[in-house]
Amino acid sequence: MYSLANVCLAALLALPACASFHGNLNYDSPSLSHPNLGINVPAVFRRSYKRGAIAFPPSQLNFTHGVASGDPYPDSVIIWTRIAPSLVSSDSNVTVEGPVPLYNHDTETYIQADANPVCVDWKIMQAAGNSTMPVSSGTAFTTGDIDYTVKVEATGLLPFTAYNYQFTVCGSNNTSPTGLTKTAPAYDADIDQLRFAVFSCSNYPNGYFNAYGNAARKAQQDYVVHLGDYIYEGAAQGERAHSPPRLLFSLYDYRTRHGQYRTDPDLQLLSRDFAWIATWDDHEVANNGYRDGFSALNNTEESFRNDGPSISVDQRKMNAVRAYFEWMPIRQVDMDDNLRIWRNFRMGKLMDLIVLDTRNYDRSITTLGWNNDYIDLIADDASRSLMGSHQENWFYRQLSESADRGATWRIIGNQIIFSRIIEAFGVNGDNWNGYTANRNRTLKHLYDNNIGNNIFLAGDSHQNWVSDLVWLGEKDYDETTGAGALGVEFAGTAVSSTGNRKRLNGTDADARARLDQSPVLQWQDGYYRGYFLMAIGKDRIETQFFGSPSVATRNAYDLPLANFTVVAGDNRLSRPVAGGSVETGSLRGGEVEHSNLTLNTETGAWEFVSFDQMYISIPSQSRKLKK
Repeated sequence: MYSLANVCLAALLALPACASFHGNLNYDSPSLSHPNLGINVPAVFRRSYKRGAIAFPPSQLNFTHGVASGDPYPDSVIIWTRIAPSLVSSDSNVTVEGPVPLYNHDTETYIQADANPVCVDWKIMQAAGNSTMPVSSGTAFTTGDIDYTVKVEATGLLPFTAYNYQFTVCGSNNTSPTGLTKTAPAYDADIDQLRFAVFSCSNYPNGYFNAYGNAARKAQQDYVVHLGDYIYEGAAQGERAHSPPRLLFSLYDYRTRHGQYRTDPDLQLLSRDFAWIATWDDHEVANNGYRDGFSALNNTEESFRNDGPSISVDQRKMNAVRAYFEWMPIRQVDMDDNLRIWRNFRMGKLMDLIVLDTRNYDRSITTLGWNNDYIDLIADDASRSLMGSHQENWFYRQLSESADRGATWRIIGNQIIFSRIIEAFGVNGDNWNGYTANRNRTLKHLYDNNIGNNIFLAGDSHQNWVSDLVWLGEKDYDETTGAGALGVEFAGTAVSSTGNRKRLNGTDADARARLDQSPVLQWQDGYYRGYFLMAIGKDRIETQFFGSPSVATRNAYDLPLANFTVVAGDNRLSRPVAGGSVETGSLRGGEVEHSNLTLNTETGAWEFVSFDQMYISIPSQSRKLKK
């Protein structure tokens, strides 16, 4: 970021305005190691004032996409909004062009001044008693340079405390919705329980985001974890057609898609009332990404010329990352020579939440649709990594430090399935199965250092999978009792993305076949869309899976699917798994009982419901990039 000392020249402008511009984190680089990725704040000021710019009057501005919060620390939280003259995103490229060291092949001028800075005041108040007295407040400016987004860090807060927050256009009564957030526990706090709602894979044209709305209305979680594929880069049509109506490449494209998603009322509701901890998967940039390309765009001249609008792999990634940091309530962490999003949240003595990037940081080549046989040949190579050396070593260190500090649980938020699952076609080379050495290094570190109570979270697959965490082939394991495991994996289905398109009896049969082939797998379901809720306590974790009976319409139905227990120190799923009975799929050693007894989260009534159609009908020619 550009030095504040260089901005605050008395001859240029007044100090209060300077501090306000500099307080908006979206002007900063998303990487502390690459300050030139930030916006040249002095240039914005000089050009705005030189042109005699006049800000939009409050009556012309709207809080177009609600409010959001995220990345809670014990003493601070990120709060976010967008205040703009319209829903339309900015087409300015000043944040991704110019003499930047990472992706420097574009030559256009780095800064184009926005002559109309928008001023907002923000405040945060204790939620208890609906206090109106701010405990933290400030002023910030935004412009079209950053798509009129505002993201600030509210500091000076108390640990594990609920707060209301709100934005106001300066000098007016034009206010945003009031949001609700919560700080993290103090690092050494003695916490009895924390609750997380876990989501992944929300494809806008494919269906309504009912899972978001159900979790928001039930309000049983302290925080939201999103494991990626928060947006999709495709060009699907239908009643919720993608906007813009094309594959995403430019900064404008990605901004517009983020904006479209944030018009969804259920996403707005869950974002307004809960702090999010998010990471990306591949579709925030492009399908099956790795460090040198994607399934439909390679880092070659031929692909550059033929597979898109002459935007390179690196530039496309830069565009996507810039939009993500503008539109998500996420802290800007040191990226150490690349696009870092991996980070750790130490939440009292109870747990560490270790968030990984197994997609975009430094991933070895993955399956791209035409190289599956090649990936099968090299899957066991010691050189292959999902994370790169820097992140891998950081990850193992976090696991050890978590155990050394006495945290009860290690919760690992990653994108893709960790366990060795065998499908009818073999193994999926796009998840940890295609990176055997990386998985073995992880398991070796855990076993060699006697680190237990490990819970892996995953999304990506659009289906539900629950497994004991095991080093198959190296350690003895009893699939009946779970003896030999050192943790559990909870992998969740999608919010709306396509899973198994068969009818319920067909998906149950497929689940039984998967359990027959994969000894670590204890429950599997491919039919329902939904999420899962984890209640993490000192002595046990209780995890409940919920399904949306249909995402073809917007509805408030929430179907309990399965409940699991992990007792601290046992390092396995408690037996009988899921209490011996689940709603759907296949359960090792248990029964499947289809009840269809569903909670209406708007009325609180339980009803027997069923739908004939799971997804929105999309013209077949527009179904793109659905894994």
